[in-house]
Amino acid sequence: MGDGDFGIDPVVIARVAGEISDLSQAGAQIGLVIGGGNIFRGAGLAQGGIDRVTADHMGMLATVMNGLAMKDALQKAGVNSKVMSALAIEQVCDPYLRDRAVDSLQQGEVVIFSAGTGSPFFTTDTAASLRAIEIGAQLLIKATKVDGIYSSDPVTNPDAEFYPRISYDRAIREGLKVMDATAIMLCRDHQMPLQVMNINNKGAMMRLMQGEEIGSLVESGE
Repeated sequence: MGDGDFGIDPVVIARVAGEISDLSQAGAQIGLVIGGGNIFRGAGLAQGGIDRVTADHMGMLATVMNGLAMKDALQKAGVNSKVMSALAIEQVCDPYLRDRAVDSLQQGEVVIFSAGTGSPFFTTDTAASLRAIEIGAQLLIKATKVDGIYSSDPVTNPDAEFYPRISYDRAIREGLKVMDATAIMLCRDHQMPLQVMNINNKGAMMRLMQGEEIGSLVESGE
């Protein structure tokens, strides 16, 4: 949503699509999971009094809207892409099927996984972990608005310690705001390495793919 209070900023989505295009053209097979918080947050709506299941379904639909916007931006950047939804919306996008997603990735398409897991009470983080495991990804990247993982909020605590590497168990034990606990446990149980980085740092994803240490890596061990 850029500097706005909600919605989709065409400049931001075009920049991100351009970076994904560069990665794809360099040979990376890319699956994307995009949240919907710029439009609706299911948990926040539920706190406001809307039934939680209904609120979560609204949030899932918001991720489909973002997925379609990203597909359009990728197509304009010259990248073939496909939106797959965990909810059946076949007039708008393809249903999520694991084997079809893998085939599309192997053919060089960017696959955008939308509508979360298709079930309420699960976050977009959990959906990202699940899809990464299902397609056999080598790395799950959480592209966020902070440079990585800190011992506490670096905005309010200038002495917060930066963790370039940390274990799943320590992240869970210390209650670090990496991803929600279900998502982290999925990564831990399936040995899925998780990289946390700042999506606003232009070119960081390419440098990461080229082997530079960017952000924080969550993996096995202490």
